[in-house]
Amino acid sequence: MTVLRVEDLVHIYRGGVRAVDGVSLTIERGERVALVGQNGSGKTTLVRHLNGLLRPTAGRVWLDGQEAAGLSVARLSAMVGLAFQDPDQQIFAGTVRAEVEFGPRNLGLRNIELNETVAEALDAVGLADAAKANPYDLGSARRKLLALASVLAMRTPVLVLDEPTTGQDLAGVTTVRRVVTEAAAEGRTVIAISHDMEFVADTFERVIVMRAGRVVLDGTPASVFGHASWEELQSSYLDPPLAAKLGAQLGLGDTPTDDALLTALAGAGGA
Repeated sequence: MTVLRVEDLVHIYRGGVRAVDGVSLTIERGERVALVGQNGSGKTTLVRHLNGLLRPTAGRVWLDGQEAAGLSVARLSAMVGLAFQDPDQQIFAGTVRAEVEFGPRNLGLRNIELNETVAEALDAVGLADAAKANPYDLGSARRKLLALASVLAMRTPVLVLDEPTTGQDLAGVTTVRRVVTEAAAEGRTVIAISHDMEFVADTFERVIVMRAGRVVLDGTPASVFGHASWEELQSSYLDPPLAAKLGAQLGLGDTPTDDALLTALAGAGGA
């Protein structure tokens, strides 16, 4: 079922900068989609149309069959949860628990339901033991996980994560990957902006590459990071994951992830 449809979207900032230039795409319920591209390629501008932070200069955005332009920001925030790249632009409450409570409380959750969703979100990101802490007593990586928990707790059908692994160690990246996978398994659509190509290849089933406000590649990690797409990636100043490079050098085909590379190596060894 289609949850998001973008039709010929254009956004021109004051001063004439054409940040999004005729983007059209469809995203299904439960899909895991990564948006990649260099800074200024239009990724963040695109996703900020999904929750009403920006409105189209031209074109249309549809969410669950409703045109976003006709919906209030409050209504859109109940449909699309956005975790900012910089958590300090999002966090404001005096305790971790209060921060995670804010969104679902505004959506009408109370009592047992509110307590359950907050507890589940904090547990999902590994912050259950920090519920009473001041968010600014947490390190930057944990504040980023707190911002993710705040969005998770709202139970929106669509999650948008802007650079969710920035500053995370291996354990943090693993946590984010698990959150994305579990959210999609529940039927929630997850869209992430990321410069971490290994995380993208390991976590998402669809990769969209943007350049100069346009979509230039759109497909599975194997197709987008496969050798046939390297020229397009290079022109977008992107490198495929190391596993994809090694697979190509060894003649093993398209191997965007470590698991795919190991499987190809095992197959080659048994041939």
